[in-house]
Amino acid sequence: MHLSFVSIPAAGHVNPTLAVVSELVRRGHRVTYFTAAGFAPRIEDAGAVFRASGEDWMAWLPVPGPGQPGRGPQLLPLMQRVFEDLRGSFPALVEHLREDPPDAVCFDAMTLSGSMAAEKIGVPAIALMPTYATNEHFSFRALPAAPPPEMKEAWTTAARLVAEFAAGQGVKTPRIFDGPPAPFNIVFIPREFQPMGGTFDERFQFVGPCVGRRESGPAWTHEGPRPLLFISLGTTPLNRRPDFFRLCLDAFGHSQWDVAMAIGEQTDRGSLGPIPANIRIQPFFPQLQVLRQADVFLTHAGMNSTMEALYFGVPLVAVPQQPEQEATARRLEELGLGRRLTAADVTAPDLLRAVAEVSANRGIREKVAAMGRTVRSAGGATAAATAIEAQLEGRGVD
Repeated sequence: MHLSFVSIPAAGHVNPTLAVVSELVRRGHRVTYFTAAGFAPRIEDAGAVFRASGEDWMAWLPVPGPGQPGRGPQLLPLMQRVFEDLRGSFPALVEHLREDPPDAVCFDAMTLSGSMAAEKIGVPAIALMPTYATNEHFSFRALPAAPPPEMKEAWTTAARLVAEFAAGQGVKTPRIFDGPPAPFNIVFIPREFQPMGGTFDERFQFVGPCVGRRESGPAWTHEGPRPLLFISLGTTPLNRRPDFFRLCLDAFGHSQWDVAMAIGEQTDRGSLGPIPANIRIQPFFPQLQVLRQADVFLTHAGMNSTMEALYFGVPLVAVPQQPEQEATARRLEELGLGRRLTAADVTAPDLLRAVAEVSANRGIREKVAAMGRTVRSAGGATAAATAIEAQLEGRGVD
């Protein structure tokens, strides 16, 4: 078969698909992958043919200033720019697909162009969902406890822009928050982590995280004698928080912890002040390799990071930076897998106390171990590739 993948240009959306691409290619299928140019090397390494489509959204994201939260009133103009990119890139995407027609378009559920392009050229569409799934009983939009006004305004504007664009293209309006995005949907979390997981029917295949070859990526070794704490707020510039990283230095410097702290490319290491000897700082670490050795993960609670920690049985302390991460942090606490702290008023003693508690809490560790077994047995890339084959061969999924 020939399969076309379409994704928004964000690591949290591209990375979960790469092992699936590798598995499909290993089985003899041909994959073309459409996203921004910055992801070409890792997509080609997975065995797909890369096709540039759209711009890199990460280059547009505003870098918060000192003390500013990650998400602010810039969300609406950012959403409008996304739609400008969609209007500019969609015709070329459709033309490429018509020139080399796939048997199906596998699209990230947040990629508006994916389902519309599949309908435009008359092939099946399969949604790929790196976070919570949405059906008639549960909506991802309902997760944030109290969405800020700018987020509500952005959702309203997005719904209007999507409907207008789809009407102009003569296709159905993509469904993002109000039901299944496609007739068949692959979800990269286990059903047990999905709120109201029992309400999702055969249209959804929960396969858990797809780490693939990334699990055996660049070598990294914990060099210190003490337990290892990994700290990361993910890759997006929205999570630039030098104030938070300085709190971590105050909390864990000269403590009983060895620390690996990823500060991203937007934070100047020199701005953090003196670095204690027990803390290693880099823009990024090979996350899977560090988590394999970590005792606790201090995280923003992005879904990929959350799933990867659970894959390796690492308990979490969540300090969410965005509303959707707040929802996952609450889910972690609800399931007994870690602790949640509030970014706006967290202190260094709060951080040290929460990490110590999670590390010592036998109940949390037992629940994390159990969820880790669930995550690892969900099927991952193998289950995802089998589900795609079954759908396109008309066999369905057991």
